[in-house]
Amino acid sequence: MRDLPLIAITMGDPAGIGPEIILKALLRDDIYHACRPIILGDINVLRMVPKKLGPLSFHPIETPSEVTGNPGLVDIISISNLEKSLFTPGQPTVPGGKAMVDYIKKAVDLNKDGQVSAMVTCPISKELMHKAGYRFDGHTELLAKLTNTRDYVMMMAGESLRVSLATIHCALKEVPQRLNKGLILKTIRLTYRALKEDFAIKRPHLAVAGLNPHAGEAGLFGLEDKERIKPAVDEARNDGLLVDGPFPADTIFYHAINGKFDAVVAMYHDQGLIPVKLLNFSDSVNITLGLPIIRTSVDHGTAYDIAGKGVANPSSLIAAIKMAAKMVKARKAIEEL
Repeated sequence: MRDLPLIAITMGDPAGIGPEIILKALLRDDIYHACRPIILGDINVLRMVPKKLGPLSFHPIETPSEVTGNPGLVDIISISNLEKSLFTPGQPTVPGGKAMVDYIKKAVDLNKDGQVSAMVTCPISKELMHKAGYRFDGHTELLAKLTNTRDYVMMMAGESLRVSLATIHCALKEVPQRLNKGLILKTIRLTYRALKEDFAIKRPHLAVAGLNPHAGEAGLFGLEDKERIKPAVDEARNDGLLVDGPFPADTIFYHAINGKFDAVVAMYHDQGLIPVKLLNFSDSVNITLGLPIIRTSVDHGTAYDIAGKGVANPSSLIAAIKMAAKMVKARKAIEEL
C-alpha cells in the first residue's frame, strides 16, 4: 500500500458537484488499488453530501504522512471551514470561491514539497474565481502562476484520442492573431515530451491540425497554415520529432482514433475538444503539460443545476485519478533507468 502514490484531490467549488463526485469515486476499490487519495477541501461540506451514496467515514488529517489509504475511510485535510448555514449546493458564494482557490494552492505546495506525487482537480467556476479576487482564465493559468511556469499546454485525453491545444480560452476571432510559429512549436514539443514521459510512448507520432478549411488549400483559404503552422512542423521534424501536418481538421481526428497518430495538436479550443468529448464525453481527462508537477482534472464544469441531487457522474474524476497514477508510474520508471 505504501508503494502507491499519494495523490491530492482538490474539492473544487464547494457549491458544485465536486464534493459528490469525490465521494462517489472513493467508493470504488480500484481507486485504492491505483493510489492513496487525499482530499483537500472542507469536511463540513463533504458531510452534507447525501448519505445514500454508500458507507464512507472521514479521517481528518494534518499532513499526507497520516494517510491510511484504506477503502471506505476518506483521508481529508480540511482547508476551509464553511458555515453550514451559509452553504447551499448549487448556489456559489465568494467565501466558497476563495476556498476553492485555497485547495488548489495547498495542493501545489504539497506537490512542490514532495509530500504528494500528483494533484487532481475537481471543477471550479472561472467567474467565481474572479469574484474571489483571482484574475485568471481558469485552473491552467492559475497553476502556471503558482508554479512559475511560462510554457504550458492543455491536453484532453480519453481512451480513443489525445488532443493538445495551441490556444485555449479566447474568442474565436482572436485565434489567428495568437497563432505563431513559436507558440505552435512549443505546443508540439511539450506534447511530444509528455507522450514519452507521462504516457511511456517511446517514439510518439504527432499530427498537427490546420486552422483553415482544407488546411488553407495552398493559401486559397488563408495563409496561416502555410506561413505559421507548417514552419513549426518543419522545425520540429528537423529536431528529430516524428510529427506531420498541417492536416485538414475534418479528417485528421479520424486517422488519430484509428491508431495512425498518438496525439493531435489542435489550433483552438473547440476544434480539439469537440472530437474528444464526442468520443469520451464522460471519461476524458484534462492534463496540464509543462508544469513541474503532475496535474490532471475532470473535463467538465461545476454543474450547479444538479449539485446536491445525487445524480452527478464521477467517471471523469475516476479517469483523472487513474491517469495521474499512471503518469506518476511512468515518470518513476524513467527516473529508475
